[in-house]
Amino acid sequence: MGKDERFDVVIIGGGPNGMTTAAYLAKCGLRVCVLEERTECGGACETVEPIPGVRIYPHAMLMYASAAPGFEQLELHKYGFRMEWDPKDLLEADVGGLACSDGWRSITPKDQMGWAKLGGMLGQPSFTRELMRSAFWCPPHPPEVEVTDENTPYMQVYRKYQPDIWTPELREMTMFDLLDEHCETEHFKTAMAFAAWASGAAGHWEGVAVPATLCVQLLTLPNMGRTSIPRGGLHGYFHAILRAAVHRGATIRTSSPVDEILIEDGRAVGVRLRETAASGGRTIRAEKAVIAACDVHQAFLDLVGPQHLDPGVIQKIRDISLKNQTLYVSTFHTKTPLRFNDRFKNVPDSKYVGPDRHPMAGIFPCDSREIYYENVADVDGRKGQPTVPPERAMWFQTPPQGFDPTDCQGHYPRGYISPAFEMAVTSPDYHVEGEDALDRHKEDMDRFMRESFSQMLDGLDDDNILHHWSASGRDVEFRNTGLIGGTWCGSRHDEDQLWTNRPIPELARYRTPIEGLYHAHQTSGHPGGLCLMAIPYNLMHILIEDGIADPGSWWYASPYYIPQEGKRSAMRG
Repeated sequence: MGKDERFDVVIIGGGPNGMTTAAYLAKCGLRVCVLEERTECGGACETVEPIPGVRIYPHAMLMYASAAPGFEQLELHKYGFRMEWDPKDLLEADVGGLACSDGWRSITPKDQMGWAKLGGMLGQPSFTRELMRSAFWCPPHPPEVEVTDENTPYMQVYRKYQPDIWTPELREMTMFDLLDEHCETEHFKTAMAFAAWASGAAGHWEGVAVPATLCVQLLTLPNMGRTSIPRGGLHGYFHAILRAAVHRGATIRTSSPVDEILIEDGRAVGVRLRETAASGGRTIRAEKAVIAACDVHQAFLDLVGPQHLDPGVIQKIRDISLKNQTLYVSTFHTKTPLRFNDRFKNVPDSKYVGPDRHPMAGIFPCDSREIYYENVADVDGRKGQPTVPPERAMWFQTPPQGFDPTDCQGHYPRGYISPAFEMAVTSPDYHVEGEDALDRHKEDMDRFMRESFSQMLDGLDDDNILHHWSASGRDVEFRNTGLIGGTWCGSRHDEDQLWTNRPIPELARYRTPIEGLYHAHQTSGHPGGLCLMAIPYNLMHILIEDGIADPGSWWYASPYYIPQEGKRSAMRG
C-alpha cells in the first residue's frame, strides 16, 4: 500500500453502520475505503466459537430492520441474505401467555387488538411498514424547521391512517401512558415496556411513547417477520452487506485502527493510521468526506481532538448521557435440555420450540410495572450490583424458534446449547465500584443469573451445566470498541435527546462542526437503538444534499424528509 492513498470517502469502523454506509456509497460509484480496528468486521453483529463446533451470539441476534429500504436498495438477497419470515396473523396466532411469578397469565383480545392497532395492523390497508419507516428510517428535519404535531412523521401517519390514535398529547406521553389507553392487562404492558427498555427507548421515558412502542413492534408484528432471525444470525445478515459493498468496489481493511482524523483549514481530509496498524502509520486521504462510524466519544474526543472544536461543543459531547442500561448475556451448554419447572409445567406444546425443543420462556417476571420500576431503580438509580432478589429480577430469553436446524446453536451433538438469556444491569461507565466491577464480580453475577433464570426453568444446576458463557458490558466493549456504555444502544433516547436534538443539536443531522466530517453511529445518530440500516439510510439524504453522493434510479428518499434550505434535495428527480 502506498504511503498516501486516496479515496473519495474514508469510513472509520466496519460495523453495521460503517459497512452499510460503504455499500450505499459504493453503489453510487464512489471510491470507498473502510478501516476496521479489529481483525474482522461486523461489530456487535458477531458470532463467537467458545468451544469447537459451538457458535453463539453474545450480543445482537434479533432483526430490528424488517422495514428498512436497504433490503431493496442494496439488493441484499443477491449477496446471501436469507430469512425465514413467519407472517402469522397476530389476531389468530397462538400467542400463549406471559410469565409471571404465579405462572402464565393470558393475553386478552384487547391487548392483542390494542397492540396491533398501535402498530398499524388494523388500518385499511395495513400501514405498518410506513409507520416504521416514518419513525426510524427518516432523517431529522433541518435545524430551521420547528418540529410540530403536523410535521412529525409518525404523527402524520397516524393522522392519515388511524386518526383515533392521534392526539395532541401523543408526543408527550410515556409508553406506559400509551399502553394504558389502548391495552388492558398489567402484565402485557409491563412486558412490552421492559422489551422497549432493552431495545433503546424505555417504557417510562417521557416524549418517546411511539418510538419505544415501535421498537418492540419491529420484532412482534407478523407482517414484519414475527421474531424472525436471519439465517446465520446477525453475522450472516452483516456478511450480505459486506458482500454488497465489496461487489460495488469498496475497499475493506481490517487490523487498521485510526490514530487521527486529519483536518486542514477546518476540513476533514483523511486519516492517519496508528503505528500498530497492519500498514502502520500510513496516511489515507479522503477527497470528499470522512465518516466516523465509531462511538461519539472516540470520534470527537480522541480522533478529532479538542483543538479542532469549539470548547462548548467538546463539553456537550463529554456530557452526552450514557446512563442507559447494558445487557448481561448468558448462554448455557447443558447435559440435558432446560425445561420449565413445576410452576410452569402446564404449558402447551407450542412453548417448546426449535430442533431441540427448547422452552420459550420470553420475559420474566411480568407481574406489574412495580417490578419493572424496581429493576429500573436498581440499574439506573443505585448503579451497582443487583439488589433486587432473584425472584424479582427481570430478564428475557431470546427466541429459540428462529434457529435453523443446521445452526450450531440450534443443534449440538454433545449436549444442548441454550438460546441467549439477557438481563439489564448497570452500565460499566456508571457503576459505583468502577468500570470493571461487573467483571470483578463475574462469578457472583453468573450465580445470580442462574438463580434468577431458575425461578422459571429447571436444568441450571451445577450437575447439569457443562459451560456457562457470559458477557458483561465491559466484555462487549473490549471486543467492540465502537460500543460505549457496554451496549449498542449507547445513549439515552428520552425527550431531550430524540430526533432533531439527538444527542446534541450540533450532531443531530449526522453533519459535524467540521466540514467534510460526518458521524454514523448509534451513540449520536437518530434513531440509535437497534434499528439496523436506519442511520446509513438517513445519512444518505444528508450526503446527497451536500453533493457527495449522487445515487441512481434505485434510490428513493423518505416521503417525510424535508430538504434543508439552500441544499440539493435528496428526493430523486
